[in-house]
Parts: sequence; C-alpha cells; structure tokens
Amino acid sequence: MDLNMELVEELRAALPHEGGVLTDPDLLRSYEHDEADLVPFGTPAVVVRPRTTGQVSAVLRAATRYKVPVIPQGARSGLAGGANAIDGAIVLSLVAMNEIIDIDTENRIAVVQPGVVNAQLRRAVAEKGLYYPPDPGSWEQSTIGGNVSTDAGGMCCVKYGVTSDHVIGLEVVLASGEVLTCGRRTAKGVAGYDLTSLFVGSEGTLGVITEITVRLRPAPEPSLTLVAVFDTFPAAGAAVSAIIGSGMQPSMLEVIDRVAMSAIEAYQPMDLPTGSAALLIASVDSGSQAPDDLARISAMCHQAQAADVFVATDAAEADALLAARRLAHPALEHFAAHLYPLGGGIMIDDVAVPRTRLVELIEGIERIATEHGVVVATVGHAGDGNLHPIIVIDRSDPVSLSQGQKVFDAIMSLGLSLGGTSTGEHGVGLLKRDWLAREIGPTGLKAHRSIKAALDPDNILNPGKIF
Repeated sequence: MDLNMELVEELRAALPHEGGVLTDPDLLRSYEHDEADLVPFGTPAVVVRPRTTGQVSAVLRAATRYKVPVIPQGARSGLAGGANAIDGAIVLSLVAMNEIIDIDTENRIAVVQPGVVNAQLRRAVAEKGLYYPPDPGSWEQSTIGGNVSTDAGGMCCVKYGVTSDHVIGLEVVLASGEVLTCGRRTAKGVAGYDLTSLFVGSEGTLGVITEITVRLRPAPEPSLTLVAVFDTFPAAGAAVSAIIGSGMQPSMLEVIDRVAMSAIEAYQPMDLPTGSAALLIASVDSGSQAPDDLARISAMCHQAQAADVFVATDAAEADALLAARRLAHPALEHFAAHLYPLGGGIMIDDVAVPRTRLVELIEGIERIATEHGVVVATVGHAGDGNLHPIIVIDRSDPVSLSQGQKVFDAIMSLGLSLGGTSTGEHGVGLLKRDWLAREIGPTGLKAHRSIKAALDPDNILNPGKIF
C-alpha cells in the first residue's frame, strides 16, 4: 500500500459515514474549481466531507503528517479561484457541516456551522424578527463559511457593512489539527489580539473555520425603492456621490450599465430600459422617514440629469428590481456564450475606490473598454464605491484573451491610482495575487508571509492562494 492509499484509508477511518470520503474520478472533477474563469486548477486526490469539528481536526492531522495540501471549500461560488484544487490535494468540503446551532434572540447572535447557506440563515433569523445583513449576489448558494473566508459583501453593505462587521467569534482548526476558539458572544470585548478578524478574509490559508458566531440586528423597516434612468453612466455616478455626500444612508444603492441591462433583458425579460446608459436602484428602510428620504434621493437624481425616476409601487416590484441586479452574472455568461459560440467567457473585476472617485472610475472603465475594443459590462455597489466590470472574452481566440487581460489589468491599475483596492469583496484567490502584492508592497507581503508561516509552517492550507 503506497502512501496515498494509506492516507485515504486513514481518512476513511476518521470519516466513516456515507459520502465522507470520495475518490471516484468523476466526482473529484466536480470539486476542481470555483466560478472564476481563466485561472488554473488541478484535480484533487481525494475529497473529504466532514460533519464535525473533530473530523476536520483528524483530516488536518493526517494531512500534516503526510505533508499533503488541503483545499477548504464551501459551495464553490467564489469568483477569484480561492477554492481551486491543485493536483494531488485533499479537498476539504464543508457543505455537510450545515447546522444552525443556536439563534439567541436576547443577545442577538447566531452560531452556525460553515456549510449553512446565507439565505438559510437570513430566513431562519427573520422568523424570529431578526436580520443578518450580508447578502452577496450568490446568497441562495454561497455558504456562511465561504462568506467569512472571503469577507463577502453584497447589496446591503452601503448601510450595514460586509461580513466582517457581523462576525464576532470563530472556531478554527489549525494546520496542526488543534482547535482554536477566538472572539466572543458578548456585545463588546477587547481581550487579546483580534484573531477573529485575522481569520475573516484569510481564504482558508490560515485555518479551517468550523463554527461561526455572528451578530444579528432587529429586522429593518419595510423598504421603499426607486429606479433612476440616466443617459450617461457618469451621470449615475454623480447622483451616487451626491446622495452619499448628503449624509443619507440608503439601504441599497446599485448601478447597472447598458451592456449589463441588455444581457439581463435577453436572459430574462423584465422590461428594463435597455436604451438608457445606466440604471440606479436605490432603497431606504428608514421607517416613517422613508418617503421623505426617497423623495430627497429622487430630487438628487434629477439634479444629476436623470432622464426619469420611477418609484416601485409595491414590494413585489421592488423585489423584481433586486432580482434583476442579482441576474447580472449568469446573464453575462449567457451573453458571452452567444457572442462567442466557440468559447465565450467572462472575467469579473472587483475594484473599489473612495466614493469621491467613483465618477473617475466609471469614466476610466468606459475609456479603457473603448481603447481596447472589448465589451465590458459594469454593475456594482455604487454606494460603496465598489464596481464589478465584467469583461467579455472569447477563450478560443488568443487575441481576445490578451485584450481581455489588458483591460482587466488597466482597470486594476486605474483603481489603485484612484486610492482604491484590488478587491472590495470577492477576495484575492489566484486571480489577484500580483495585484495584492502591488497594493500592499514588500513590507505588507513580508507580514502576510510571517503570519502564514507561524500558523501553517508546512504550507499545507490552500497553498498558492492570496500571495
């Protein structure tokens, strides 16, 4: 029995339940990569699906002894290659650890395993009059563990913040198999280093998260929503700057450009104004103040030269607008496949800039797309200064691939030059390692590597990701 078979047998002993250890080649291929396009991936030697923290610990102890890489995975809905497998690795899938352990209504916290789907948690706490705000576009699919690992955001971030603003405690299995508990269940606490924040956004490179304690909020007031239509995309950006600069705090402020609207309309007809350059969706959940707040936002949109402003007449209409925004990713995949039948694909950027530089970012994206003759659709969380330019490419054409990469890099460079960051919410993964290095510099990289070496001295946890 060679070393690999010895390892597999040890894993089977540690995870004896059905489906705990997978070695069938067809099944292994389904765990090779996440949703990121044009980044490398390999085929794992084995996939393990633990149900308990103890089983995760056993897997990592075995992996450390055999010096075999471990790739933690959730629902594989990520967009940066952070969950991509490498040849011969153990993929550690956490989707079977999907229990909501506790919802404490008095202390307004929930304790969950990492495989709990975002939408599942939101609905469970809503039944108790509470609210878990982070809402990535993949909320019906992505897991809380994956959200924590990438510090995911979403459409409510403009008012309620990203995942890290709601995580107060973690249980983490280290590379050695030791179990670390960090954070708290209290409303406040400053004992020791903030290890919880260290693991949030670490993309599985420092430890495997097996339990998460999140802060909840009281359920918000019902939202009121409007849509503003603009003849130019920069005008929509100017409206966003005016709204945020006024001190208002909308619960959502999203933009969709013409290319994205057209793709969504072709994918699922919704009567979107595809002849317009941009759509701005704004919501407020400020209770009795909401009608006045929406009126102020409407006025600022008109001042920014909105061609028209429509107020959603009821919750169903508002939900339909939100659904349209969530369809951008699959709609553009569909659009690319039709535009380039032999190899249509998309590269998704995730650049965030100070809100005061948003118009410059929008103008720059349009200029870059025109200069390179590449189709770029832009959607994003405009209220956060976080845009997702989606670059449409033909995988079968080397020239298209090269041009797409040039556009991607030019947008990244523009974002950093405007005082921004290389990723607002998708994480670094494989896609943005070089750009992280440019953003944080040699000293920042040295600090990252020192922390990694201290917690994972054999470099078995998601090696090659982030840096």
